[in-house]
Amino acid sequence: MDTENIAFRELLDSIRLVYGYDFTDYSEASVKRRINNFMANHKIDAIDQLAKLILKDEKFFEEFIKELSVTVTEMFRDPPFYKSLRETVLKRLATYPFIKIWIAGCSTGEEVYSMAILFKEEGLLSRTLIYATDINQKSLQIAREGMYPLENMKQHTANYQKAGGSQPFSEYYTAKYNTVLFDKSLKQNIVFAPHNLAVDKSFNEFQLVICRNVLIYFNQKLQNHVINLFYESLCPFGFFGMGNKESLLFSDKKQYFEDVDRKQKIFMKTK
Repeated sequence: MDTENIAFRELLDSIRLVYGYDFTDYSEASVKRRINNFMANHKIDAIDQLAKLILKDEKFFEEFIKELSVTVTEMFRDPPFYKSLRETVLKRLATYPFIKIWIAGCSTGEEVYSMAILFKEEGLLSRTLIYATDINQKSLQIAREGMYPLENMKQHTANYQKAGGSQPFSEYYTAKYNTVLFDKSLKQNIVFAPHNLAVDKSFNEFQLVICRNVLIYFNQKLQNHVINLFYESLCPFGFFGMGNKESLLFSDKKQYFEDVDRKQKIFMKTK
């Protein structure tokens, strides 16, 4: 192992020991790329120099975590996924007296509000509790506020319509200047909380777990760990939705899930 790789591993080990954030099983190429971007943006020449700054300055570490956390998202991203949820999964969830959902890796919250809108339109939101978690505290704060750029609404509206939405999308938010604020009624049944998929445990039993476009940033070992975590968190015959570039193929729990919609990566726990 060369000197740069040793320094890279030592940095991740130090972060795990000091702050409790474990990135050691994240995709090495992805983490290195983000660390290099962060160093370039902050004009830091060497990893050991970065390590000293991170370990002595917690606010600087928070900036670093923001870079390492993936925050690319939008409302009703991949509309066919939401359309499939609406047409298949929600009909089954409607048979429960109370529904609990976990949206893991919720980023800045666009997916969370999308899910709340979906459940509201199907008459289920009033008896649904949505847990939205992420490792990035700044992203969670944006999600809690439910405030987004007005310029994004054109794309979000198009996604919503393709996902089977039938209402004017503007009914769900109030626009002011260059910002929109999503309706408070959507937030009433949402709990935003920090959660680290690499090290934290299951915290409830859910009828639906959504974790999309997160597992692709983990190596195979961590992917398997996280899928096991979701398996333990699902009730019998609970549903699991993942991103379209992700797979259960290498999971040791794959035989305990059956396809609900193979193309849209929606599965049901069978054992």
